[in-house]
Amino acid sequence: MGMLSLPGFLSCGKKKDFNLSNEKDAQASSSDENLERGNWSNKADYLLSMVGYAVGLGNVWRFPYLTYQNGGGAFLIPYTLMLALAGLPLFFMECSLGQFASLGPVSIWRILPLFQGVGITMVIISTFVTIYYNVIIAYALYYLFASFQKVLPWSDCFSWADEFCSKTRLVSDCNTTLDGEIVHANYSFITNNNLTCMNGTINYKPVQFPSEQYWNKVTLQRSSGLDETGNIVWYLALCLLLSWMIVGAALFKGIKSSGKVVYFTALFPYVILLILLVRGATLEGAWDGIEYYIGTQSNITKLMEAEVWKDAATQIFYSLSVAWGGLVALSSYNKFHNNCYSDAIIVCVTNCVTSIFAGFAIFSILGHMAFVSKRPVSEVVDSGFDLAFVAYPEALSQLPVSPLWSFLFFFMLVLLGLDSQFASIETLTTTIHDIYPEVMKKLRVPITLGVCILLFFLGLICVTQAGIYWVNLIDHFCAGWGILIAAVLEIIGIIYIYGGNRFIEDIEMMIGKKSRLFWLWWRVCWFFITPVLLMAILVWSLVTFSTPTYGSVLYPTWGTAVGWCMIVFCVIWIPVIAIVKIAKAEGNLCQRIVSCCRPAANWGPYLECHRGERYSHVVDPKKEKEHEIPTVSGFVY
Repeated sequence: MGMLSLPGFLSCGKKKDFNLSNEKDAQASSSDENLERGNWSNKADYLLSMVGYAVGLGNVWRFPYLTYQNGGGAFLIPYTLMLALAGLPLFFMECSLGQFASLGPVSIWRILPLFQGVGITMVIISTFVTIYYNVIIAYALYYLFASFQKVLPWSDCFSWADEFCSKTRLVSDCNTTLDGEIVHANYSFITNNNLTCMNGTINYKPVQFPSEQYWNKVTLQRSSGLDETGNIVWYLALCLLLSWMIVGAALFKGIKSSGKVVYFTALFPYVILLILLVRGATLEGAWDGIEYYIGTQSNITKLMEAEVWKDAATQIFYSLSVAWGGLVALSSYNKFHNNCYSDAIIVCVTNCVTSIFAGFAIFSILGHMAFVSKRPVSEVVDSGFDLAFVAYPEALSQLPVSPLWSFLFFFMLVLLGLDSQFASIETLTTTIHDIYPEVMKKLRVPITLGVCILLFFLGLICVTQAGIYWVNLIDHFCAGWGILIAAVLEIIGIIYIYGGNRFIEDIEMMIGKKSRLFWLWWRVCWFFITPVLLMAILVWSLVTFSTPTYGSVLYPTWGTAVGWCMIVFCVIWIPVIAIVKIAKAEGNLCQRIVSCCRPAANWGPYLECHRGERYSHVVDPKKEKEHEIPTVSGFVY
């Protein structure tokens, strides 16, 4: 059937310049397939945004430590298996889901109205994590600015240090021989009498490196616990404000602006990692660090321990950012026939290779630190905050031209954090857009800035003197079970209730018909392996739960209660929304539940031209009324 060629209209239900309301969303352009929501300007924008979202701080400060702790190179075996069995199947599912319906993490549950609370849970958890994640970026910004000094302020025990600060280990006491007898004496007596300590009897004083005291006393001004809130640390508050200003500036036009920023924020960290790796590899002791990471000391017998497999599955799950809502939100801006299958594989493999690559850069320099301080590598290795803001800065301070290396490292952390943050905020604004599309069209910039300002004020509690305890508390509760619960319900709802085979048919509408052999692996994972693994991780996490601590500081009972309240607030919407949906349905209880387990009447591809025969029944009366499309010779464009 021929197609009319008129200047005002494009195929697939799009309008080129014709706009009845004379309003244009900053998110959309005339080249977009979906003018109402907008699309990525090109494939690279999307892929880099996805890589930036998936590759975050955990790739640098958690994966290398887990590898060292769980058998070195042997850990890559369970890590790769968990990528194939749990990470990639969930990643592919969420990318396909968002792209198929062009909807965010809440509205996407038109697919299964009973489970819409799962989408709300994802968005609320993303909001909590967004609050404290920008605080971590603020820490990195502070260290970045502190690096602009000839001598790094944490390179030695300066005026802020106490008597426990030392760059080397201090001997406390030991055994020695005096007049033919073995005696135990303090080290000052030993040195005053020109005696020597016997091998294997030396005890050391509990000292702290300058970098550790600088982190606690200067950067955080850390209080004694969650009970002692203290004052807002003004310079951290300013760094937090700057971080939110950067995020707001990058997202003021949605994906059209953030899609360009990620060319720098997603790619430049790889340049810095390469520089740090080359520098680290040329240092004395670097090979000792590499051996601890992935070398000859790999322990294959570790694979017999269940904890190793649990760590591999957990790291893959959190590293790929599945079940946070961000993958669905970012993929919703793809064009309908984009190959989301190849995208999922590219992003997942890139994420895992980045983690392995980062480990070499981290451990080579930590190996040098161990060599200089004459300690085993195991004593200088750490993870999380202690790696990023204590161990690694201490190692960098011992290098020639240390401010340069410090600047590069913290600049990399800032960039890694920012592009993950871009996607998290885009998740929130996408949710608002799906609920209030007309409002978002007119007020995208004010709403985006308003979200950033609100989250900045909510984050101020995290830059008080007790701020680090709040950051750790939110991370301990919200970024754990809530995400696992959402992921389990997501895969059960889509595969077992909506129907795995029906979902595969939906994907084939986008990427084309595939053979049964092609889908064999995905069916096995989606129907059996992935749900079982997720359930196992969730149960394991519940069974091994321990009250949160920060270092040796225990949390008060009320602090743990606040943590429980946060996680309950996140997941309570799952049963609440299910009950509301059932209450609004018609018929007896059984009929109501069955109707809520069926896709909504408006579920399907966003644009009419993509619906085909399978979704020809889909009608959205609201859109039909608000967006009347002119017809020419009986054809709708």
